[in-house]
Amino acid sequence: MKTYQAEPFGLAKYLLGESPFYDPRTKCRSFVDIIAGKLYIIEAGGLMKQVDFDQKIGAAVPAEKAGSYLVAAADGLYVYDGKEISLNRSLKDIYETYHRSNDAKADPAGRLWFGSMAEGEGIEPSGDLYRNEHGRVALMQPDTIIANGMAWSADRTKFYFADSEYHAVFVYDYDFETGNITNRTELIHIEDGVPDGMCIDSEDNLWIAVWGGRRIEKRSSETGELLAIVEVPAEHVTSCCFFGDSFDELFITTSGNELSGDYDGCLFTCKVDEKGLAPDYAMI
Repeated sequence: MKTYQAEPFGLAKYLLGESPFYDPRTKCRSFVDIIAGKLYIIEAGGLMKQVDFDQKIGAAVPAEKAGSYLVAAADGLYVYDGKEISLNRSLKDIYETYHRSNDAKADPAGRLWFGSMAEGEGIEPSGDLYRNEHGRVALMQPDTIIANGMAWSADRTKFYFADSEYHAVFVYDYDFETGNITNRTELIHIEDGVPDGMCIDSEDNLWIAVWGGRRIEKRSSETGELLAIVEVPAEHVTSCCFFGDSFDELFITTSGNELSGDYDGCLFTCKVDEKGLAPDYAMI
C-alpha cells in the first residue's frame, strides 16, 4: 500500500482550518478558520487575503462567478463577491439557536449542500444535512450528528457523505436532475480516528481526512478498500482538495485548537500519483 508524506505549507497556525478549495479559473486556493470566522484566499502569486466575518463560518464554496464564494455561516448563507459580504439566505428559520453550519459543497448541478451541527455546553450532538437551490432549502438527511465531507461520482449517480460521530462514510444513489438522494448504505467505517472532510479523484477514489488520526486515507468508492495513506504531522486533519495545473497535489487543512504540537493547525501539501478534478461551483 502506498504511503505519502505531507509537507507543511508555511508555519502559520489556525484554530480550525477547514473547507479547502482550489479554483482553476483564478488559480487561487482558499480555506476557512471556522472558530476565527475568517475566509482566507491564497492568490496565484502567494499573497494571502483575509476576509473577516462576525460569526463562525463552516465552509466557503467557490461560486459560479469567478472570484466569488458562497459561505455557510452560523445563521445564514452569505455571498462574498471578492469585495463585499452580503446575506444570500437566512437560516434562522431552519436552525436552532445552538446550531451552526459545518461543511458544505456544491453538487454537479451547482446546488449547495451544507450540514448543521450543535454547539454549546450541555447541548446534545445533533444536526441535519440540507440542500439549497435558489433560496429553497430542503432537508436531505435528518438526524446527522456532525455533517462533514461530501463528494459525487463522476457519472453523477452516487453521493458520498461523512457523518463524523458515526465514524462512517455513507453512499447514496443520487439523481442529478432532481438532486434527490436515496438508498443510504454505510460504505466505510473508521475506528482509529474520525472521518472529516474529503474529496474525490478522477478515478472516483475518496480521499478522507481523519480527525484524530494524523492522516488522509485514500479509499475505493466502490468497495471502501483502503488504497493509500497520506501521513500528516498534525493530530486533527480536517479536509483536503486537489490543486495545481495538473490537479496532482493535495492541499490539506488541520485544527490547532487546544493543541500544542509543532504543526497542529498548519496547512500542508502533498504530491500524489493520482489526479483530482476541478470543483463544482455553487449557484447564487
